[in-house]
Order: sequence, then structure tokens, then C-alpha cells
Amino acid sequence: MHSQHGKKIHFIGIGGSGMSGLARIALSDGITVSGSDSKDSTVLSALVALGATVYSQHAAENVVGADVVIYSTAISSTNPEMSYAVERSIPILTRAQALAQLMVGTKSIAVAGTHGKTTTSSMLTVALQACGSDPSFAIGGTLMASGANAHRGTGQYFVAEADESDGSFIEYKPLSAIVTNIEHDHVDFFHTPQEVTTAFANFAATISPGGFLVYCADDEGSRKLGTQSHPFTTVSYGEAEGADLRLDQISLLPMGSSARVIWHGRTVGTLELQVPGHHNVLNAAACIAMGLSLGEPIHQLLAGLHSFRGAGRRFELKATEHGIRIIDDYGHHPTEISVTLDAARRYAGDGRVLVIFQPHRYSRTQAFLNEFATSLDKADDVTLLEIYAASEKPIPGISAELIAEKMQHGHFIPNFALAAERMIELAKPGDVIITLGAGDVNSLAPIIAEGLNKRFA
Repeated sequence: MHSQHGKKIHFIGIGGSGMSGLARIALSDGITVSGSDSKDSTVLSALVALGATVYSQHAAENVVGADVVIYSTAISSTNPEMSYAVERSIPILTRAQALAQLMVGTKSIAVAGTHGKTTTSSMLTVALQACGSDPSFAIGGTLMASGANAHRGTGQYFVAEADESDGSFIEYKPLSAIVTNIEHDHVDFFHTPQEVTTAFANFAATISPGGFLVYCADDEGSRKLGTQSHPFTTVSYGEAEGADLRLDQISLLPMGSSARVIWHGRTVGTLELQVPGHHNVLNAAACIAMGLSLGEPIHQLLAGLHSFRGAGRRFELKATEHGIRIIDDYGHHPTEISVTLDAARRYAGDGRVLVIFQPHRYSRTQAFLNEFATSLDKADDVTLLEIYAASEKPIPGISAELIAEKMQHGHFIPNFALAAERMIELAKPGDVIITLGAGDVNSLAPIIAEGLNKRFA
């Protein structure tokens, strides 16, 4: 989109995590940016400070003078700004199409997979920064270190989180890609596991012939994709025998981990992380495999990964009150929840793991009722809020209460205030409280912290 220099771009739904990042990059590229969003947020005030014009209502006149309109998938075709753009034949791009244009002319690296995309993209960005590069990036979450989810760097690399949830990641056509794992999710879009496999195969087919696919040898779906015949180089990582980038002597600690790094059969160093969980050891391995494939030095890559403090809402410590730690985590698929609660168990030591969980989407809840119940029961106690719809229409009869009924330690309390109160009364020093889910459950963390402060004061 360098070619858009001096043009005016209008973003419908500019406050969304992906959209605001693109707006930030467009502003860096010297493009005039306007946008509309009904929600007020710190993200919007930051964009205004960078020079964007932001409207709080969706109205046709907001689009007047725009050369291009970019919209998020959550926007309906009846939106007045969309209608105006269609009537006036103004070019309309999806977020993915716009991001693909922003990546032209760079060494683009797309990070895909059912789980771990945001963390792996964030880790790779930090690792490349440690190699002296100033990569551009567009990441779903908020990087803790920089506080921004997107940046137009001066370096040659562009790291982009590639979201498969609506199949749009086939737009990116990256030089290289990482696929962390492949499993059934986003059941509103992918009706069968086969559809997911096909989507990732289509994504891999867009990688440049001179590039490479970095895939996880420990994950069945990712391995199947990686071992098919491809016109580009494939690089495997994991604990599996024969992986190109192999980790062994893995030591998982309450708030970090370490492992020996072996590249094509040779020990090249030790990985030391300050974020917990076995899954993060694998995410880091993906970054090392990509970095080495790009010709970057191992010691700088390892130093960058050691400095990584986590992506926002990924096992993020929000507060400590009287020995009770409050963690926020975005986990919203049974596999992610299982991994998060394993890490929480190590982190809690002798304390209990207490969870407030908000399921995300009716379709996902319906598809994985039993899996949610099983993974959540890894905690000592779970308070279940009602399902966060995320632009879906409710499915009759589907409620978070169904998960609670299948659990040993599940309690359905849809009222946010009562759920927070329950947690404040239940917690004891040494316990770990987790606000869990991709909706707005994280808004309870400061309320619980304040309540605990008062209770023990």
C-alpha cells in the first residue's frame, strides 16, 4: 500500500484489534486515515493522536472523499458506509486484502495455526528485533513490550499473524510461513475438520516458491501439511526425532522454561524463556527455526526470546493481592484452556486454581461441550459466565449452563457482579485466579483485585 501514499483510506470499524493496527501502518505510510467505530476506547484515542479522524457513528458522509474503504468481517453489508462505497464504486478491501497490500515489497512471514498465532508472531518480532532488524508487524493481540499491535518498521521483514477463522489468510501470499498446529475450531465457518485441513493446504499453496514453510513435527495436522510435496523448502521443529530444529532436555518451571536447541543434528545453544507452558517452548522453537532459515544469528535470536514477556491476555499477571495472583488469559478453545490450566497448576504451587470462564460463541460451545467440561475440570473451581456471542445469533437451548452440568467443579453464574463477588469470597492467599475467555471477562480482573484488597484490608 506504499502506492497509496497521499491517498485517503476509510476504515469501517477502525477500533477492532486487526483494523486499528492496519490504520497505524497506513498513517506511517503517509496515508490520510479516517474511520468509524461505535465503541469508545484507548485504541481510538491513540489513533486520533497519530492523526486519524475517527467518527463515533456509522454514516455515509464519513466516507466522502475516500479513495479506498477497508472493512472488518464483523461489518454487515447493510452498513450505511458500505452502501455508500458500493454506490460510488469506491474500491472496497477486506482487512486481509489490505494487509496483503501493506506487505508488498517486504520479506513477509505469515504466522498461522489454530493456537499460538499471536504469541508466536509476537515472539518472532521480538527475536528479529534482537537481531538488529526493525521488522514491520501486524499482530492480533497487543505486544507487551511495544504496547502496539502493529508497526511499520524500517527493516526488510514483515511479520503478520494470519487468521484462518474466516479463510481470508489465503490473501497474504507470504515469502515464508509458520504453521504451529491444525485442529478443528471456528465451527461457525469450518463445519468439518476436513474443511480446516483444506484451508491450511490452500494457505500453504500461496507461499512464494523461493520461501519456506516452518511446521511443527509434534502436531499431527501441521506435520501432515509439512510432509506433502511443496515447491518451497520445508523446515520442521519440535521434540520429534528427526525434526530439523529439535528441542530436548526441556525443563518447565512455574514462570518460564528452558531447553537445549539442536539444529540439523548440532547443538547450537540453550533456550531460556520467561513465559510459562510447554506450548510456549514449541512457539519459541518455531521462531528459532524461522530465524535460522532466514540466516539470522542463533545467539541474538535466543537473547530476543529470553527477553519476551508475553503477548497481552496470554497468561498475563494482572494483580497480586495478599498472596492471591490474578491472571488474565484469552484461551477460548478446549486445547488452549487445557494448556493454560496445566501452566496455572505449576504456577499455583500448593495453592488452588480458581477460574472465571466466559465461553466465546454459541457455535463453538455447542461443538465442544464435552471437551470444555473436561479441560475446565483441571481447575479446582470454575465459575461459568454466559456465552459471549461475538456477533453470532444465539442458538436456542445452548448455554454455558450445559458445560457446568457436565463438570465436577463447575458453577453457572451469569451475573458478572455476583461471579466476581463469589471469587472474592472464595480466594485464599496462595491461590491463583484466572479470568479466562476471548470476550470481555477480563474486565472482572481489576474488580476482583479491588474486592480482595478491601476484604483483607
